[in-house]
Amino acid sequence: MAYTEERAYLELHLAVFLWGFTAILGDLIQLSALTLVWWRVLLTSLSLIFFVRIHRVIDELGWRRFGLLAGIGVIVALHWVTFYGAIKLANASIALICMATTSLFSSLLEPLIVGRPFRWFELLLGLFILPGIWLVVDGVDTAMNIGIGVGLLSAALVSVFTSLNKKYIGSSNPQRITFIELGAATLFLTPFLIPFGGEHFWPAPLDWFYLLVLSLLCTTLTFFLSLRSLSKLSAFASNLTVNLEPVYGIFLAYFLLDDAQELSPTFYWGALLIMASVFGYTAVMRQLRRRQLLT
Repeated sequence: MAYTEERAYLELHLAVFLWGFTAILGDLIQLSALTLVWWRVLLTSLSLIFFVRIHRVIDELGWRRFGLLAGIGVIVALHWVTFYGAIKLANASIALICMATTSLFSSLLEPLIVGRPFRWFELLLGLFILPGIWLVVDGVDTAMNIGIGVGLLSAALVSVFTSLNKKYIGSSNPQRITFIELGAATLFLTPFLIPFGGEHFWPAPLDWFYLLVLSLLCTTLTFFLSLRSLSKLSAFASNLTVNLEPVYGIFLAYFLLDDAQELSPTFYWGALLIMASVFGYTAVMRQLRRRQLLT
């Protein structure tokens, strides 16, 4: 079966749906954000070791490209640490809705990183998110504002590493890319475990189950699907699709966690406004493509 743009969107949506569970699992796992991410990237890297010819990676990629991918892996590690940090500092719903701001950051950063022209409608749709963020902040307790700030930083990091992946992965094997990036993330985080990893390093039995689901299903599989989709989709389109992660995640958190008790209706109005940008982008792109076909 040919790998078409439609199939790329389908696989990306599957990955995003599975990502909706990551915040739930992060809330359930009783480890610090740093320790949780270290286990996640370690287990994911180990799951890929049998699918990657490690001894030939440098020969096939070269040192320069290998170093670039490893650097992207460090950014991925920082994104996940800040994402789970936002969950611990606020809650899963707030961390998820912060991820929807990736489109705003992507509208500014992708043209600079990838080297394509700015698109006015991307910037406008990104700016459309700002009132939603204001409503989100207004709808939570002030004690959670630090968590919101950390979540926004995490969203900015998403736009950076997605754009860099778009620029450098080319036709490379997604499994190899995932192994290099998350292997580098593991090595990068290891020295920080003792001073910043918290009191508990070894997961409890139930945490082991959650970590395996998080690593194998919500990371190994989803990272592969999302990277492969970038061969057909722009980084901005990818980030806007990823914005559906809060829709799935907040829905799950509402029923599985106690987040609803900590959030006011204002928060959900802001979340709806942010989500409107996702569908706005789809409508704009459809109209632009129709015009191109007619001219």
